[in-house]
Amino acid sequence: MIKIAILGPESTGKTALAKALAEYYNAPWVPEYAREYVEGLTVPYTFDDVCRIAGQQIEHEKQFKNSSTEKAEFVFFDTDLIITKVWFEYRFGSVPEFVTRWMADNKFDLYLLCAPDLPWEADPVREHGTDREFFFEWYKREIEQTEKPYVIVTGIGPDRLQNAVQAIQNQQL
Repeated sequence: MIKIAILGPESTGKTALAKALAEYYNAPWVPEYAREYVEGLTVPYTFDDVCRIAGQQIEHEKQFKNSSTEKAEFVFFDTDLIITKVWFEYRFGSVPEFVTRWMADNKFDLYLLCAPDLPWEADPVREHGTDREFFFEWYKREIEQTEKPYVIVTGIGPDRLQNAVQAIQNQQL
């Protein structure tokens, strides 16, 4: 099974793209746990909250690690620990060792990096509408460090899905 992570700054269509790709390929997708978790908080999130989010992300990835019994060719993840690592560094100035350790040994087969070319849509858990290019470049550097293939996905509406499908088809996975 080929694991594909969909990354990008806030409000770049990651969730919509993950769902659409899963539907297109008749494949499973793993929703972003951070959004669900933070939406349930009644106070600002803490370092420990982000540790819990990272732990759950790892558990989701473990479910598909070395999974050859699945019938689907792909599994799509709406985010991965790269985003969590960046948030640890940006917000708290440090990254827990368990995150670094997991990331060193567990990489995705392909990363789709969503460009910040969609209009910003504010919601209660989004924080950085004016910094999307900054985070886009940071995520790109982090992905490049994995030495795994990645493609920048652009386009609005159905074009974004078609560009992602084309990117997947162009890879030697």
